[in-house]
Amino acid sequence: NMAGWAQYGYCASHSRFFWGLRLYLVCTPTGMPIMWELASAKIGEREVLSAMLEVDADLVAARAGILLISDKGFASKPLERELLDQGIELLRPSRKREKERYGEPMLKKVRQLIESVNDTLKGQLDLEQHGGRTFESVAIRVAQRILAMAAGIWHNNKLGAPVTRSLIAYDH
Repeated sequence: NMAGWAQYGYCASHSRFFWGLRLYLVCTPTGMPIMWELASAKIGEREVLSAMLEVDADLVAARAGILLISDKGFASKPLERELLDQGIELLRPSRKREKERYGEPMLKKVRQLIESVNDTLKGQLDLEQHGGRTFESVAIRVAQRILAMAAGIWHNNKLGAPVTRSLIAYDH
């Protein structure tokens, strides 16, 4: 039932091929999800980001001085120009043979935050074991997990918890 949506893709960080969809997240520094998109594994991440920003153009336009932190996969002069036109500054690691970019030394700490958001979704919220068999059911189950994480972060923030993204108190 996923034919046409799920495809084979390559995960460079795990050095393996996979079949399915990719989840793209845009989060605040505390890990609160702002935008998300499920996309075919064959679609490039720059194209997905451009589409996300086009769909949620009002969200972007309502905020000045957005800093978007990404990995090397988003390296592209046209993308950086597109983002600057929308008032978004891209902070990413430099590629090989590219001089060190502004702000690059702080990216290692941020990378840990990104990985911990992914770990929360995969570990505590069982994102990879969603059980969906159609595109609609997969999208609904992914949305449930993202909303559960957002609700936990919001609730922890209201309680004044020292770590707002921790879901341990709700992990029964």
